Amino acid sequence: MASVLFLQHDHVSPPGPLAERFVDHGYDIETHQIVPGDRFDDPGVASNLPELVRYDVVVPLGSPWSVYDPRLATWLDDELSQFRALDRLGVPVLGVCFGAQALAVAHGGRVARAAEPEIGWYEVASTSPLIAPGFWFQYHFDAIEAPPGAVVLARTPSALQAFVLRRNLAVQFHPEATTELVELWLDPVGTDEVLEAGFDPMVLRQNTAERASENRARAHHLVDAFLEVVATG
Repeated sequence: MASVLFLQHDHVSPPGPLAERFVDHGYDIETHQIVPGDRFDDPGVASNLPELVRYDVVVPLGSPWSVYDPRLATWLDDELSQFRALDRLGVPVLGVCFGAQALAVAHGGRVARAAEPEIGWYEVASTSPLIAPGFWFQYHFDAIEAPPGAVVLARTPSALQAFVLRRNLAVQFHPEATTELVELWLDPVGTDEVLEAGFDPMVLRQNTAERASENRARAHHLVDAFLEVVATG
C-alpha cells in the first residue's frame, strides 16, 4: 500500500480532510509531530525527523512560527535538506502554509514578513485547474517569493497563494481548515493574536461554519488534482 506522511510541526495542526482524501485514494496515513505541546513557546527542539524518502508522498503542514525564526534551525535545516532529497528522487510533496514556505526556501525562494497579514476567508484567483478559484482559509503573516523555475498558480492581491515546481505543490492557504481546526487555533493562544492583528475571532468562527462543508470538497479536489497531475508529472 502507498504511504503518505503528514508532517505536523506543532500539536495543533491535524491534517483533517486532506488525510480523509488520501485514505479514499488507498493511502496508508502516518503522522509525525516535530515540536511537542510543552515546547510551543520554545520550539528549538533537536531534529527528530524520520527519513522522509521512505514515504510515497510527504505533506508538511502549518506552523505558528516563521521559517526565518532562528530558533527553528535545530530541526528546520534537516527538513529543508530532506525536501531537496525528495525533489531529486521525484517524491511528491504537498506543502501547506508553513510547509509551502519551507518548500520555497528549500528550493531557492524567499519568505519575508508580509505588508499585511491574511487571517480568515480570502478569495483566491487561480490560473490553474489544480487550484479551485474562490474562498480559502488563510492564517499567515508572511509572504512567499517563488523559487526559480516554479510556476505560480494562484494569488490574492496581497500574497502568492500557490506554486508548482516539478513534483512539489505549495499552497499558502489552509485546505485542511474545519470548524474544529479553527477553534484549535483560536483557543487559547490565537484569539489575542487575531485581535491584535485587527480581525474578529467571532467573524472567523461564523464564516468558517458557513464554509466548512464547501471547503472539505475543495480540499478533496486539491488532493485529487495533486495526485493526478503533480505526483505523476
